[in-house]
Amino acid sequence: MKNDSKIARRKLLKLGAVALGTGIASKVIDASAKKAQAKETLIALQKLDQNSTPDEILEELIAGNKRFVENRPETPNQDDRRLREVSTGQKPLVSILGCADSRVPIEIIFDRGIGDLFVVRNAGNIATPEEIGSLEYGTVILGSKVLMVLGHENCGAVKAALEGKPLPGQMGSIVAAIQPAINRANKNDSEEFYLETIKKNVLLQVEKLYSSPLLYNLVTEGKLKIVGAYYSLNTGEVIIIDQE
Repeated sequence: MKNDSKIARRKLLKLGAVALGTGIASKVIDASAKKAQAKETLIALQKLDQNSTPDEILEELIAGNKRFVENRPETPNQDDRRLREVSTGQKPLVSILGCADSRVPIEIIFDRGIGDLFVVRNAGNIATPEEIGSLEYGTVILGSKVLMVLGHENCGAVKAALEGKPLPGQMGSIVAAIQPAINRANKNDSEEFYLETIKKNVLLQVEKLYSSPLLYNLVTEGKLKIVGAYYSLNTGEVIIIDQE
């Protein structure tokens, strides 16, 4: 009986060791697969260059946002090697006019790194002459092939424009630039109208960018794509807003 008991214990130990080994091997294989997948993704990112089309670049930009939303960022171009690589020059493939809101960290939400995005920000993501000039530099001089106006959920500047209250200092100039986006015939206090106005403001600023002969010429030549987009503070998702 004792010998049978010892044999049984040895069998259990052996089975446990096999199971443990199998579990470790599975984890190693799984980790290797994920590492290989990440490497493939980074290789795909690195292939995008000045020869890529605007549509290809926009597709990768949105793919980066999808990785952010799904909590699987690759965090490309965020190391000391990239620092050295862009220290003598920059060739961002994307320029973005975004809101100054601290809840919209643009490089993070698109899973991008140093030197990838040429970003211009102000409250309300409005296209002032200075902002347009900066974006002309980002596209005409630096070579960006996608230009995005990025609005976001619960934009305070749009809300201030809807409320129409007097503001101190230079803040009034911000809401004045947003006012044309408000459809006064349908104005109301609903959340739906607030959201609609945020998106209309994005499209208004897109129209202002098209008024630049430099930007317009790049678009007509197929060298630049100008798009509007909306960022959800709750989900982290960026969606493209179609022109009306």
